[in-house]
Amino acid sequence: MSIGACDSCDSVNRLLAAAGTGLIRHSAALSRPGETQKPQEISGEPVGKSELTDEELEQVRKLEQRDNEVRRHEQAHAAAAGPHARGGPTFEYQNGPDGKQYAVGGEVSIDTSPAETPEATIAKAQQIRRAANAPADPSSQDRTVAAKAAQLEQKARQELQAQQRTGDADNSTGSTGNNPARAEATRTALAAIYNSGAVENATQDPGRFINVAV
Repeated sequence: MSIGACDSCDSVNRLLAAAGTGLIRHSAALSRPGETQKPQEISGEPVGKSELTDEELEQVRKLEQRDNEVRRHEQAHAAAAGPHARGGPTFEYQNGPDGKQYAVGGEVSIDTSPAETPEATIAKAQQIRRAANAPADPSSQDRTVAAKAAQLEQKARQELQAQQRTGDADNSTGSTGNNPARAEATRTALAAIYNSGAVENATQDPGRFINVAV
């Protein structure tokens, strides 16, 4: 599920389009959170602020502010995601009237596949939800990812309850060791959970990634 739109980019784009400045968009993945990524080469030399018009200076100011916001936002996601983040933030850049590139959008890829046990999946889903809500101003995409994490946690809790019910039934009959009937009951209960319409299929795919984006 690709989530990468930034809600506040349009106003910046309109300002630059009005001034005839070029728009450069590319993804630059970082090897780890906090690492500085070298911008893509662009044509022309950087322009000193003294050579810019008042309108261009205002555009640069807005781009600098946006760049700072985007980087803080994505670093908050990456730090809270911990081992579930796949690499560091990826940024989308835009060329300003001063010839420099500024981050105007970004995302962090999160591993949302189930863990080895229901208990581990619950803990993982809770951390993913914290990562999605980590920035001070979560975007609509962030809230969507938090909801997906809640669904993953719900499914894991249902799986855990099914296992516990099967174990209680086994104990009530005094059975011990390997029990084919118990194993079949567990498989039936888990199949019902995974086929339930209450949980979206998107959270059931092993190795699936969701992008937490500004």
